[in-house]
Amino acid sequence: MHSTDPTPSAVGGKGMPLHVKVMVGFMLGTVLGLVVHATATDAGWVQGLIEYGTRPFGQVFLNLLFMLVVPLMFSALVLGVAELGDIASLGRLGWKTLIYTAVVTAMAVGIGLLCANLFQPGTHMDPALVEQAMSNAKAGEIVSKGNELRLMDLLVNIVPHNIVGAMADDKQKLGIVFFALMIGIGLVMKPTPGTRAFKSALHGLFEICMHLIGMFIKLAPFAVAAFMFNLTSQLGWDVIRSLLWFVVTVLVALALHGFVVLPLWVRIMGGMSPLAFFRGTQEASLTAFATASSTATLPVTLRVAEENLKLPRKVSRFVLTVGASANHHGTALFEGITVLFLAQVYGLHMPIGQQLLVLILCILGGIGTAGIPSGSLPVIAMICGIIGIKPEGIGIILGVNTFLDMCRTSLNVTGDLATAVVVSHRSGEKDLPDEAIEHLDEIVR
Repeated sequence: MHSTDPTPSAVGGKGMPLHVKVMVGFMLGTVLGLVVHATATDAGWVQGLIEYGTRPFGQVFLNLLFMLVVPLMFSALVLGVAELGDIASLGRLGWKTLIYTAVVTAMAVGIGLLCANLFQPGTHMDPALVEQAMSNAKAGEIVSKGNELRLMDLLVNIVPHNIVGAMADDKQKLGIVFFALMIGIGLVMKPTPGTRAFKSALHGLFEICMHLIGMFIKLAPFAVAAFMFNLTSQLGWDVIRSLLWFVVTVLVALALHGFVVLPLWVRIMGGMSPLAFFRGTQEASLTAFATASSTATLPVTLRVAEENLKLPRKVSRFVLTVGASANHHGTALFEGITVLFLAQVYGLHMPIGQQLLVLILCILGGIGTAGIPSGSLPVIAMICGIIGIKPEGIGIILGVNTFLDMCRTSLNVTGDLATAVVVSHRSGEKDLPDEAIEHLDEIVR
């Protein structure tokens, strides 16, 4: 299934690469939005443009991607497990993925807590803004969702009682992962003509999804321009300026993890040049930034892993599909900073013991976070409730959350790819050539 096209930006068509188009769209949408905010923020035509133009266009783009997420996730993971060939290989790969994910996520949360303690962003908040945020209706909605979350429920729901219901619920994506793992294990344990035919059908489904995603993703530059126009035309720099310390704290922590920890991790544990890694993953990272969804970015992540990074399919499909639902470095880091930020806003001192508890809860919360835009906010509300912080304060960050969500999602996807590189290198797995696989199938028949 490897493409014969050597250009990693083929999906973007001839000429300008897709990731460059996405960046142009980002800059254009941001500049236009700021100009509109400064000159005509209350004009009726601006609200009409957002309500009937840019907002629905962006939502349709995300819906096109989400529409294919479940079939793509299911087929990719089943095929990844089936191609491992035996249950022992699955166990080794699963444990490596789990351990590496936990270690790097813990480092990410640790960096976030360290930056929150150093910058003390909550001590720079305007009390009037805090009071205004506490009465935010959307904050109350997030808190109610957070109150519904329970860590044990997250663990129990990994095993779905209704797979169709799990497919329709963003909070139960891990249930789809578990179901796909079971189907893949069944294919490995029962090699019959019927199961081979089913596996061939899944190959077809996977290829169809990837092709359709390749068509839809060409709209990404226009979608990210629409997203940034909506954000900056309505908020401008006012909200960002009032939350500057919080934004800077998050961005510094994300940068430290993304440009220091992950390159060292890839070089030392994965045996790959950081420069080659970032060059190969930039398209997926920018797509994640545009969509603010690691789940919606999964098709691009799978493609760059196989075509650009040359990772074995059986490893990349397994690690990246699981990672889109459970490996959220940037999200866990953001959750840790936000909890400490809210504690500082309320003047609460958190000793080292409580901060260690926050670290553990953020690691678990990162696993249970839905891979959709702003999926971490209910989890943050849940953690605040456990720690004893008023979760209503989450309304303070809503104004800057969209931009920070785009940033942390980009780190989530980059972290997934870094984990795939390390697991591939450490497991020693390699793909057989397609001709060899077809020849083995003929022998079995």
